[in-house]
Amino acid sequence: MHNGKVLIITHSADNEAVDAVGSAITALGGRFLRFDVDQYPVSAALTSRYDDDRWRLTLGSESLDDVTAVWYRRSYNIGKGLAEMLERDFLPSALGEVRRTLFGMLESLPCFQLERYSTYRRLDSKEEQLRLAASAGLAIPRTCITNSPAELRAFLQHVNGPVVAKMQSAFAILQENEELVVFTSDLRDDHLEQLPQLQYCPMMFQEKLPKALELRVTIVGRQVFSHAVDSQTVPAARTDWRKEGAALVNAWRSHPLPADIKAALLALMDAYGLNYGAIDLILTPEGQYYFLEVNAAGEFFWLDKLSRGAISRQLAAVLLGQTDRR
Repeated sequence: MHNGKVLIITHSADNEAVDAVGSAITALGGRFLRFDVDQYPVSAALTSRYDDDRWRLTLGSESLDDVTAVWYRRSYNIGKGLAEMLERDFLPSALGEVRRTLFGMLESLPCFQLERYSTYRRLDSKEEQLRLAASAGLAIPRTCITNSPAELRAFLQHVNGPVVAKMQSAFAILQENEELVVFTSDLRDDHLEQLPQLQYCPMMFQEKLPKALELRVTIVGRQVFSHAVDSQTVPAARTDWRKEGAALVNAWRSHPLPADIKAALLALMDAYGLNYGAIDLILTPEGQYYFLEVNAAGEFFWLDKLSRGAISRQLAAVLLGQTDRR
């Protein structure tokens, strides 16, 4: 039985999560089309036409007119290979047009989307996330977002305890042809010696909360999958578990949430209109849950394995409209 056609936006080097959801879509009677955006525009053609009182959209020779849902999974390496095709002076403008065309087409598609590109951009505001989380009834860490050395010193004096520093965007530094990802890090005394440089690059600072457990709560539609890990067992993961994600991959366990925390997280998803969210929480030794952030494209493949494919199946059901969704 045909139950819709899903357009999956991803890239050639994505992991097994795409195949898992694609298989689940097929098992539920739907179809899917994979669009690896790193092949656009060098080896993929995307066209929108309006004539005879209707729009026609095609990806290569494949019609997108019958797409019933979009899963915006990833959009890495758009325009890959374009630098070898164009003169350097034209490259930035061409890349800009490529991105504008792709994201403009996606935004305009009149179908269910998980999620729209504009929703991802709204979630770039970590400050709004924290404000909405607090409004939903979730505890959040004491936070300072600033480029003022004086304001940071006042915040540190007020906290009077350990503080961590974060970038608000995915951040990497290229050194000797190696991309170094910037993770959450402890604010040390030697960092304070460089405090005047803060004026030129604002950062987010938060009190460092003691951790009994770190949680990744994956919400798909209205179904909640909650897992936890004791990140303090691996020294390099104590401040940011992602630094040692591979070492901890088998240490995650299912973790039931208190009813009030679950309800608050669902209220936060309602506030954004999100149908997928990977939410990071901290559980302190005193039993207090703290919200850190929600990522509308957060990874889930290792938790999907732990839940025997339940997350992939729920994603497929939401995309095909076979279960409750926002």
